[in-house]
Amino acid sequence: MKAAWYTQNGEAQDVIQVGNLPMPSPQAGEVLVRLATSGVNPSDVKSRRARPLTDPLVVPHSDGAGVIEAVGEGVQASRVGQRVWVWNGQWQRPMGTCAQYITLPQAQAVALPEGTDFAAGACMGIPGLTAVQAVILAERLTGDLRGQTVLVSGASSAVGHYITQMVCLAGGRVIGTVGSEAKAAHAQAAGMEAAVYYKTESVPERVRALTQGRGAEILIDMDFSTTARWAAEGALAPHGQVVCYGSNALDVNLPFRPWLFQSMGVKFFLVYDLTSADRKIAVSRLSDLLANHQLQHSIAARFSLDQVAQAHQMVEAGQTVGNVVVDL
Repeated sequence: MKAAWYTQNGEAQDVIQVGNLPMPSPQAGEVLVRLATSGVNPSDVKSRRARPLTDPLVVPHSDGAGVIEAVGEGVQASRVGQRVWVWNGQWQRPMGTCAQYITLPQAQAVALPEGTDFAAGACMGIPGLTAVQAVILAERLTGDLRGQTVLVSGASSAVGHYITQMVCLAGGRVIGTVGSEAKAAHAQAAGMEAAVYYKTESVPERVRALTQGRGAEILIDMDFSTTARWAAEGALAPHGQVVCYGSNALDVNLPFRPWLFQSMGVKFFLVYDLTSADRKIAVSRLSDLLANHQLQHSIAARFSLDQVAQAHQMVEAGQTVGNVVVDL
């Protein structure tokens, strides 16, 4: 099978190779998926650059979509021919989705509705599941989102774009941080009510102005190293909650006194490591949204397998609005 891989960390153009690898065979409880698309996420390029290799080679990417071509023992034969999207393809294993075929436990291949194309399917594993889990946790912490103000950091990002839609579908009001007018327009098309330009204005001041001085009830956050300070400075209302799935810095200085005296809380989660119960709920909810055609999908660029290094470079540049997909 044709695939892309690397055997050492480094720049995409220096370490990614494209060629042929042996065809995998599904073991008991597994499915063999003939992949049509592979999604490229920031975590994929970070892994290529810096995560130490524990195997001779790594086929990158965790997200993808395609058709089940064969099944292992214990898997219903009726799944052969099913359109699916996959999650955690390259989480704690070397063989990811940037190949024509992948084998993985059958639960990691989720039915993809006929009305959703494979490019969108390649966006479900990390962007889609991160978004839906963030919204589910926000609801657990604060109740019904209807009528509540949610501050979404990075509202135009791949994850933020889905979060914005899901919050609006739940009846919430979205204020989003964005870096440009083009990104604001992208987020507004998904339902964002008001933009905060974090590069040129004070986020806490702007959010307070948009909420009659109170702050947002919920902050769904992609960078806790920044938003810990924003929350302390009034972007988050007293007794407000933060749901966080990332941080640009690993060591974060938390201004404890304002967090304590305003009774604010934070819930962290890692989309790769959800509990079985949480994963089941998130996958089910995301599947319902897809089946009912309730989500907009944004594909910024598509590359061939031979162009995978360019796809990584585009994601690393951080200037795209939408997801980057490799066609296999």
